[in-house]
Amino acid sequence: MSAENSDTARALGRDIAGATAAHVALVDAIVDLTDAQVAQSSLLPDWTVGHVLTHIARNADGHALMLLAANRGEVGRQYAGGMVQRNAEIEQGARRPAAEQVADVATACAGLEAAWAAMTTAGWQGEGLSVAGTVKVNDLPFRRWRETVVHHADLGMGFTWRDWPADYVRLELARTTMLWASRKPMGLTTLPLAAQTLPDGARLAWLLGRTAVAGLDPAGIF
Repeated sequence: MSAENSDTARALGRDIAGATAAHVALVDAIVDLTDAQVAQSSLLPDWTVGHVLTHIARNADGHALMLLAANRGEVGRQYAGGMVQRNAEIEQGARRPAAEQVADVATACAGLEAAWAAMTTAGWQGEGLSVAGTVKVNDLPFRRWRETVVHHADLGMGFTWRDWPADYVRLELARTTMLWASRKPMGLTTLPLAAQTLPDGARLAWLLGRTAVAGLDPAGIF
Protein backbone atom coordinates (compact mmCIF):
# COMPACT_ATOMS: atom_id res chain seq x y z
CA MET A 1 0.00 0.00 0.00
CA SER A 2 1.38 3.43 -0.96
CA ALA A 3 1.77 6.20 1.60
CA GLU A 4 -1.06 8.09 -0.12
CA ASN A 5 -3.38 5.10 0.06
CA SER A 6 -2.43 4.52 3.67
CA ASP A 7 -3.21 8.14 4.54
CA THR A 8 -6.57 7.89 2.75
CA ALA A 9 -7.42 4.70 4.63
CA ARG A 10 -6.59 6.32 7.97
CA ALA A 11 -8.68 9.36 7.13
CA LEU A 12 -11.61 7.15 6.12
CA GLY A 13 -11.38 5.19 9.35
CA ARG A 14 -11.27 8.39 11.38
CA ASP A 15 -14.18 10.00 9.54
CA ILE A 16 -16.38 6.90 9.64
CA ALA A 17 -15.73 6.55 13.36
CA GLY A 18 -16.55 10.21 13.91
CA ALA A 19 -19.72 10.10 11.84
CA THR A 20 -20.87 6.87 13.50
CA ALA A 21 -20.39 8.37 16.96
CA ALA A 22 -22.33 11.45 15.80
CA HIS A 23 -25.16 9.17 14.64
CA VAL A 24 -25.30 7.48 18.03
CA ALA A 25 -25.34 10.81 19.88
CA LEU A 26 -28.09 12.18 17.65
CA VAL A 27 -30.36 9.14 17.88
CA ASP A 28 -29.90 8.98 21.65
CA ALA A 29 -30.83 12.66 21.92
CA ILE A 30 -34.05 12.42 19.88
CA VAL A 31 -35.40 9.07 20.98
CA ASP A 32 -38.01 10.59 23.31
CA LEU A 33 -39.10 13.52 21.15
CA THR A 34 -42.80 14.37 21.19
CA ASP A 35 -45.02 15.47 18.32
CA ALA A 36 -45.08 18.96 19.81
CA GLN A 37 -41.29 19.13 19.87
CA VAL A 38 -40.83 18.12 16.23
CA ALA A 39 -43.28 20.88 15.27
CA GLN A 40 -41.23 23.53 17.11
CA SER A 41 -38.99 25.97 15.25
CA SER A 42 -35.37 24.89 14.87
CA LEU A 43 -32.44 27.29 14.81
CA LEU A 44 -32.56 27.31 10.99
CA PRO A 45 -34.77 29.95 9.34
CA ASP A 46 -38.21 28.65 8.35
CA TRP A 47 -37.40 25.07 9.41
CA THR A 48 -38.96 23.15 12.26
CA VAL A 49 -37.22 20.38 14.16
CA GLY A 50 -39.07 18.02 11.82
CA HIS A 51 -37.53 19.67 8.76
CA VAL A 52 -34.03 19.24 10.19
CA LEU A 53 -34.61 15.59 11.14
CA THR A 54 -36.05 14.76 7.72
CA HIS A 55 -33.09 16.45 6.03
CA ILE A 56 -30.63 14.46 8.16
CA ALA A 57 -32.36 11.20 7.18
CA ARG A 58 -32.60 11.96 3.46
CA ASN A 59 -28.98 13.13 3.42
CA ALA A 60 -27.96 9.70 4.75
CA ASP A 61 -30.00 7.98 2.05
CA GLY A 62 -28.38 10.13 -0.63
CA HIS A 63 -24.90 9.35 0.63
CA ALA A 64 -25.62 5.62 0.64
CA LEU A 65 -26.91 5.87 -2.93
CA MET A 66 -23.73 7.57 -4.14
CA LEU A 67 -21.49 5.12 -2.29
CA LEU A 68 -23.16 1.96 -3.55
CA ALA A 69 -23.27 3.35 -7.08
CA ALA A 70 -19.50 3.88 -6.87
CA ASN A 71 -19.14 0.25 -5.84
CA ARG A 72 -20.81 -0.66 -9.15
CA GLY A 73 -18.49 1.63 -11.09
CA GLU A 74 -21.22 4.23 -11.59
CA VAL A 75 -21.64 7.88 -10.62
CA GLY A 76 -24.74 8.07 -8.46
CA ARG A 77 -26.83 11.19 -7.97
CA GLN A 78 -27.55 12.09 -4.36
CA TYR A 79 -31.03 13.23 -5.38
CA ALA A 80 -32.22 12.06 -8.78
CA GLY A 81 -34.50 15.09 -9.02
CA GLY A 82 -31.93 17.57 -7.76
CA MET A 83 -32.83 20.35 -5.34
CA VAL A 84 -36.49 20.15 -6.30
CA GLN A 85 -36.66 16.56 -5.06
CA ARG A 86 -34.58 17.36 -1.97
CA ASN A 87 -36.77 20.26 -0.93
CA ALA A 88 -40.02 18.40 -1.64
CA GLU A 89 -38.97 15.39 0.43
CA ILE A 90 -38.04 17.61 3.37
CA GLU A 91 -41.36 19.44 3.24
CA GLN A 92 -43.32 16.20 2.94
CA GLY A 93 -41.49 14.53 5.82
CA ALA A 94 -41.34 17.43 8.23
CA ARG A 95 -44.88 17.07 9.54
CA ARG A 96 -44.77 13.36 10.36
CA PRO A 97 -45.31 12.14 13.94
CA ALA A 98 -42.24 12.19 16.16
CA ALA A 99 -41.98 8.41 16.47
CA GLU A 100 -41.94 8.04 12.68
CA GLN A 101 -39.27 10.69 12.31
CA VAL A 102 -37.03 9.19 15.00
CA ALA A 103 -37.32 5.74 13.42
CA ASP A 104 -36.57 7.23 10.00
CA VAL A 105 -33.38 8.92 11.23
CA ALA A 106 -32.21 5.75 12.99
CA THR A 107 -32.93 3.57 9.95
CA ALA A 108 -31.24 5.99 7.54
CA CYS A 109 -28.13 6.23 9.76
CA ALA A 110 -27.93 2.44 9.99
CA GLY A 111 -28.33 2.12 6.22
CA LEU A 112 -25.48 4.53 5.61
CA GLU A 113 -23.24 2.70 8.08
CA ALA A 114 -24.01 -0.54 6.22
CA ALA A 115 -23.03 1.16 2.95
CA TRP A 116 -19.70 2.22 4.45
CA ALA A 117 -19.06 -1.35 5.54
CA ALA A 118 -19.89 -2.67 2.06
CA MET A 119 -17.50 -0.40 0.19
CA THR A 120 -14.74 -1.94 -1.89
CA THR A 121 -11.30 -0.49 -2.48
CA ALA A 122 -12.29 0.41 -6.04
CA GLY A 123 -15.59 1.86 -4.84
CA TRP A 124 -13.87 4.26 -2.48
CA GLN A 125 -11.96 5.65 -5.47
CA GLY A 126 -15.16 6.65 -7.25
CA GLU A 127 -17.18 9.83 -7.47
CA GLY A 128 -20.74 10.86 -6.79
CA LEU A 129 -22.93 13.76 -7.86
CA SER A 130 -24.21 15.72 -4.88
CA VAL A 131 -26.49 18.74 -5.00
CA ALA A 132 -23.34 20.88 -4.87
CA GLY A 133 -21.58 19.05 -7.72
CA THR A 134 -19.14 16.20 -8.16
CA VAL A 135 -17.67 14.78 -4.95
CA LYS A 136 -15.12 12.07 -4.26
CA VAL A 137 -16.92 9.35 -2.37
CA ASN A 138 -13.99 8.91 0.02
CA ASP A 139 -14.83 12.41 1.29
CA LEU A 140 -18.45 11.52 2.01
CA PRO A 141 -17.87 10.15 5.54
CA PHE A 142 -16.36 13.47 6.63
CA ARG A 143 -19.21 15.35 4.99
CA ARG A 144 -21.68 13.13 6.85
CA TRP A 145 -19.84 13.78 10.12
CA ARG A 146 -20.27 17.51 9.44
CA GLU A 147 -23.90 17.11 8.47
CA THR A 148 -24.76 15.22 11.62
CA VAL A 149 -22.99 17.28 14.26
CA VAL A 150 -23.88 20.66 12.76
CA HIS A 151 -27.55 19.83 12.24
CA HIS A 152 -27.75 18.18 15.66
CA ALA A 153 -26.95 21.63 17.05
CA ASP A 154 -29.43 23.22 14.62
CA LEU A 155 -32.25 21.34 16.35
CA GLY A 156 -31.94 23.81 19.22
CA MET A 157 -32.57 21.14 21.82
CA GLY A 158 -29.60 21.38 24.18
CA PHE A 159 -26.73 20.19 21.98
CA THR A 160 -24.87 23.25 20.67
CA TRP A 161 -21.76 24.11 18.67
CA ARG A 162 -19.92 24.07 21.99
CA ASP A 163 -20.52 20.30 22.02
CA TRP A 164 -18.96 19.63 18.61
CA PRO A 165 -16.18 17.02 18.92
CA ALA A 166 -12.68 18.49 19.09
CA ASP A 167 -11.41 16.28 16.24
CA TYR A 168 -14.23 17.45 13.99
CA VAL A 169 -13.61 21.10 14.89
CA ARG A 170 -9.89 20.80 14.14
CA LEU A 171 -10.44 19.19 10.74
CA GLU A 172 -13.33 21.41 9.74
CA LEU A 173 -11.51 24.60 10.71
CA ALA A 174 -8.75 23.83 8.22
CA ARG A 175 -11.27 23.18 5.45
CA THR A 176 -13.56 26.08 6.19
CA THR A 177 -10.78 28.62 6.68
CA MET A 178 -9.45 27.68 3.23
CA LEU A 179 -12.95 28.03 1.79
CA TRP A 180 -13.33 31.46 3.39
CA ALA A 181 -10.01 32.58 1.92
CA SER A 182 -10.94 31.25 -1.53
CA ARG A 183 -13.97 33.54 -1.59
CA LYS A 184 -11.92 36.68 -0.92
CA PRO A 185 -10.06 38.95 -3.36
CA MET A 186 -6.39 38.13 -3.87
CA GLY A 187 -4.38 39.20 -0.83
CA LEU A 188 -7.32 39.16 1.62
CA THR A 189 -6.75 35.60 2.72
CA THR A 190 -6.22 36.00 6.47
CA LEU A 191 -9.14 35.81 8.87
CA PRO A 192 -9.96 39.05 10.68
CA LEU A 193 -8.05 39.40 13.95
CA ALA A 194 -11.29 39.23 15.92
CA ALA A 195 -11.90 35.79 14.38
CA GLN A 196 -8.35 34.58 14.85
CA THR A 197 -8.49 35.25 18.58
CA LEU A 198 -11.69 33.24 19.09
CA PRO A 199 -11.50 29.75 20.58
CA ASP A 200 -11.52 27.10 17.85
CA GLY A 201 -15.14 26.08 18.37
CA ALA A 202 -16.42 29.64 18.31
CA ARG A 203 -14.34 30.47 15.23
CA LEU A 204 -15.78 27.49 13.39
CA ALA A 205 -19.32 28.32 14.51
CA TRP A 206 -18.82 31.85 13.11
CA LEU A 207 -17.44 30.49 9.83
CA LEU A 208 -20.41 28.15 9.50
CA GLY A 209 -22.90 30.89 10.31
CA ARG A 210 -23.93 29.33 13.62
CA THR A 211 -22.99 32.20 15.93
CA ALA A 212 -22.70 35.97 15.74
CA VAL A 213 -19.57 37.65 17.07
CA ALA A 214 -19.45 41.27 18.18
CA GLY A 215 -17.28 43.28 15.82
CA LEU A 216 -17.41 40.68 13.04
CA ASP A 217 -19.63 40.58 10.00
CA PRO A 218 -21.03 37.17 9.11
CA ALA A 219 -18.44 34.97 7.41
CA GLY A 220 -20.78 34.72 4.43
CA ILE A 221 -19.63 31.40 2.99
CA PHE A 222 -22.75 29.34 3.78
